[in-house]
Amino acid sequence: MRIISGKFKGRRFHPPADNWPTRPTTDYAREGLFNILNNYFDFETIKVLDLFGGTGSHSYEFISRGCRDVTYVDKFSGCVDFVRKTAAALAVEDCLRIVKGDVFRFLRTCQEQYDYIFAGPPYPLPNIPEIPDLIFSLHLLKPGGWFVLEHSPQHEFRLHPHYKEERHYGKTIFSIFHPSAGPAETI
Repeated sequence: MRIISGKFKGRRFHPPADNWPTRPTTDYAREGLFNILNNYFDFETIKVLDLFGGTGSHSYEFISRGCRDVTYVDKFSGCVDFVRKTAAALAVEDCLRIVKGDVFRFLRTCQEQYDYIFAGPPYPLPNIPEIPDLIFSLHLLKPGGWFVLEHSPQHEFRLHPHYKEERHYGKTIFSIFHPSAGPAETI
């Protein structure tokens, strides 16, 4: 795992993930996504939610770029412990709220809104198609916010009313949703 840009640019971490139920987003895909996000967000002013956070690479990329309000959620103890250790090593505990728990339970009890929500669920998770509906029915995005769902080509979201566009990086697809989506794009 490598932090791509910002104050921790080039920093590498080696999660002991051989037996973890995770599929970390590749550096290539994460770099492509953050190149897009750079054009839309002032990272220093936004509130971020990282669901199925795994190794924390998405959270650390935001913090490295100046974000001071990131919430990370994952239920796997190994991942949560690794993220806590990495946060301490980077001295960013004040920027990162770590929640060990089920993502769906967290969402149903969440009383906050976010500028950006990322979900990188395990690809075999059977209820991936429910995630966008849950995000929007619970009003978890601020006006103008983005929800990005990482998924495999097995899933299709173009007909979702909040779908805006998608980006492909090999077999990794990022579907991007907005509270008020317009015509869909595929790039």
